[in-house]
Parts: sequence; structure tokens; C-alpha cells
Amino acid sequence: MLTENDASQIFDTIMSIPGMNEPVKIDLKISRKNVLLLSHVIECGLLENDSSTSVLLQRTAAESINELKQLSADCLSRAGLTDLNEKLVAFKPQRKQ
Repeated sequence: MLTENDASQIFDTIMSIPGMNEPVKIDLKISRKNVLLLSHVIECGLLENDSSTSVLLQRTAAESINELKQLSADCLSRAGLTDLNEKLVAFKPQRKQ
């Protein structure tokens, strides 16, 4: 089993491979339902929760996190789901503190 430090070193190595920062064009056709689900998965995956944040996300630059958030917003916009998503987010139960 890998320690957190070992996992961090592996992720750092993978992210520093030449070409990892090069843009890639992806022609993707998915249903609106899956766009909404993808956006939700991205949002949930990026939530900062110290107890469950993955080592990969901990080692990821803020710029890359912002790019993922923008990708999610772009997908929602292209599918015409931005308003619907905002209304669905309003129904989200509030966390107890």
C-alpha cells in the first residue's frame, strides 16, 4: 500500500511528463443528462473537504482546478443547461456545521 507521500510523488511525476500541459481537442457528443451529471461530478469532486480530498487534487495547481470549473461551465452553457443547473444547486441541502 502506498503512503500519501509516495502517492504524491507518483502524481507529481505523472503531471510533469512532457506534453501534459499541451491542449487536446476532444470532439464529444453526449446527452444533456450526462452533461448535467458530468458537471455535478466535477463540482462534487472539487469540493474541498480535508478528510476526503484526493492526493491528486491536493497536488494540483489552482490554475488546473479553475480550468476544470470552466470546462464544466462551458459544457453546461453549450448544452443550454446553465439556468437549470443553477436552480438545481439551489435545492441542494445545506451542510450542518
